[in-house]
Amino acid sequence: MNRIDNKFQELKANHQAALVGFVTAGDPDIETSQKIIETMCDNGVDILELGVPFSDPTADGPVIQRSSTRSLQHGVYMKDVLEMTRKLRKNSQVPVILFSYYNPIMAYGATEFYKDALNAGADGLLVVDLPSEEADELIGKWDSDRFSFIRLVAPTTPKKRMASITANASGFLYLVSKTGVTGSEGLDTTDIRRHTELLRSVTALPICVGFGISSPEHVSAISQFADGVVIGSAFERMIEENLDSPDLPAMMGVMTAEFKKATMMAL
Repeated sequence: MNRIDNKFQELKANHQAALVGFVTAGDPDIETSQKIIETMCDNGVDILELGVPFSDPTADGPVIQRSSTRSLQHGVYMKDVLEMTRKLRKNSQVPVILFSYYNPIMAYGATEFYKDALNAGADGLLVVDLPSEEADELIGKWDSDRFSFIRLVAPTTPKKRMASITANASGFLYLVSKTGVTGSEGLDTTDIRRHTELLRSVTALPICVGFGISSPEHVSAISQFADGVVIGSAFERMIEENLDSPDLPAMMGVMTAEFKKATMMAL
């Protein structure tokens, strides 16, 4: 087992859902970004999703798109994301998922990425635009169960397709709450519960729900039936609205603690 598996076991024993927090590495700048992720880990994030900045983040809404642009303007690339992970790992055992599109991994080299990510202390990878049928060209090079491959499942995915997607997944499953892009508004918790139950019928992996979750109330509602919640745009919106504030890392810590408190209401 790796840190992700251990974390979900711990949370289940304590009747909590996981708070999975996403931020783009290097936003608003690499020094502040390092302080932000350290503060988030100190204030309750259970799993950190560290985004690799990319020029064409097609699955992301405007807030996260702009965060990637800011990061790239500061010259942040894959090697810098791995170095941030390495620095974080010196003082934290919070699981780290690298969130990326496939192009930066291809450019880095699949074998080199796996080796360097594992050595840096990352625990897994989520690739937004790599279909499960083509994933073996990447995960076929992995030789350790310490590195998880997180898969996305859409709300439009039929049960048979869910089973196919989950066959080569590990760590947990990321269930997209609705059609659209990250940061879009409107949540139908009844519909999300139905999709969660359908997905649970084909897998024993933990299920985390993301897209459009932006308030403690959202977190509390979804924590009643899912194993975790993923929050990204809300965190990045806080960064964007306070780019020049020296208190930004502390503000992110307070926000993280508020979201984490809501997961403790899980049954």
